Amino acid sequence: MATRPIILTVDDEPQVLNAIERDLRRHYRNEYRIIKAGSGAEALDVSRQLVQRGDPLALFLADQRMPRMSGTEFLTEAIKFYPDARKVLLTAYADTQAAIDSINSIGLDYYLMKPWDPPEQHLYPVLDDLLSGWWQTAPPPYDGIRVAGTLWSPASHDVKDFLARNRIPYLWQDIESDAVARELVEAVLHKEQAIEEVGHRLPVVFLPGGEALIQPDLRGLAEKVGLQTQASLPFYDLIIIGAGPAGLGAGVYGASEGLRTLMIDREATGGQAGTSSRIENYLGFPKGVSGAELAQRATVQATRLGAEILTAQGVESVRVEDPYRYVTLSDGSEIGCKALVIATGVTVRKLDAPGVEPLTGAGVYYGAALTEAANYRDRHVYVVGGANSAGQGAMFFSRYASQVTMLVRGHGLEASMSAYLIDQIRNTPNIDVQLHTQVIEAHGTDRLEALTLHNSDSDETTTVPAAALFLFIGALAHSDLVADVVERNSAGFILTGQDLMRDGKHPQGWKLKRDPYLLETSVPGIFAAGDIRQGAVRRVASAVGEGAIAVSLVHQYLKSV
Repeated sequence: MATRPIILTVDDEPQVLNAIERDLRRHYRNEYRIIKAGSGAEALDVSRQLVQRGDPLALFLADQRMPRMSGTEFLTEAIKFYPDARKVLLTAYADTQAAIDSINSIGLDYYLMKPWDPPEQHLYPVLDDLLSGWWQTAPPPYDGIRVAGTLWSPASHDVKDFLARNRIPYLWQDIESDAVARELVEAVLHKEQAIEEVGHRLPVVFLPGGEALIQPDLRGLAEKVGLQTQASLPFYDLIIIGAGPAGLGAGVYGASEGLRTLMIDREATGGQAGTSSRIENYLGFPKGVSGAELAQRATVQATRLGAEILTAQGVESVRVEDPYRYVTLSDGSEIGCKALVIATGVTVRKLDAPGVEPLTGAGVYYGAALTEAANYRDRHVYVVGGANSAGQGAMFFSRYASQVTMLVRGHGLEASMSAYLIDQIRNTPNIDVQLHTQVIEAHGTDRLEALTLHNSDSDETTTVPAAALFLFIGALAHSDLVADVVERNSAGFILTGQDLMRDGKHPQGWKLKRDPYLLETSVPGIFAAGDIRQGAVRRVASAVGEGAIAVSLVHQYLKSV
């Protein structure tokens, strides 16, 4: 263990407490940390703080005769925090029956008669044997980030998803099944005078140093876990908005070609592709690659080459002040650049059906929600959508769920899904595809319990029990930040290159003699790449390629200004 385990001793008599601390330090100081407390209440508070920090505790050594809280009473509460710790009572002759009762009631490991001199004969051999047994059964300590909440808390889902997508390791603790975690959460909420119902203040994030964050906002959480949320410079050669495949492609090529490059993403690098459980047809990965792994590789590559990446930071608006372009961030700060690439991509369209919105994050999820899959082991889940993202999600969920039912409005999968994926779905026994079917209502109080489905072919409506619903139902363009700056189509996708030319004429306000470059928008020096662009081929490889092409066009633009 990187952190030495703890021996916690408690006694209300200062002389006895100091004596036992002295003897313990003499023999165990190189292997264990010795902590003492002068009362049961103080020792419980110490135990609570230790488990909150994730520190390992090997042994409790408590005096039986303490006012207000006996040693047995203390151990009864303390083992809720450290159930695997060894338990020893310090007793007088008259306490023998109490010690025997403790063996039966709380599994007391040993009781020692006071005084224990000499410790080499009466103390150390006993404790050595108990500690040896603890080492054989002790769970490995977890000294990282812990997220405590409930499966049905939308905010808990958001935090888990954010950490997972940013490749930040964490331990999930469900307070509905973990009594220790629940006690810790309640203690933190009471300390912060957060007297509302526990479920309304989740999750609580415990950081390695012992700090607890109550229902943190994602930007604040990002700062606490070491992600960059503020730019180091006021001005860059190239700013890229969005860090999906197109943004990462632009970031890698921009940085590698000597441009001072800044990438900004509201959530995490990888975009929608980063949530894909398996991408089978990306060049160079014959066995396939997860979206998370591909995003991580590209992120490391971009930063190694010199790109700067801001996470959990949104861009609210863009303004042009020739020859420069400026972005205003969600925190109100502004950053300038010579050229701008918009690679904001798309998000999953919301399902407009009764009951869906209040249950979002509590059984209803948009996108793959890979962090939730294991929570639905051996249960029946539903996937809505018929494109590749839905198929990849269904394949991933099939590893955990007893049954995965895909609901597809159309008459088949062939029109929007790759053939290899269709074959995989057909050969997976626990995936069922229902065509001509859509969700018309979701049911549940604090969590999803059932779905009402309508089959347009048979005109039948049925209500079925459902553990979870994962939605992949089309795309909405993320382009509001440039709504009054560049030309878009009626669906919000950005027009570029020849799509801007009408009857051979340049777009309104275009002042240059040349035509817009291939990926250039109606404003010179602002480019669009990936799914946000009208006419884009929605494949990861295409988005990466467009990001790279955009950088070559940026160079051409910079030569002319």
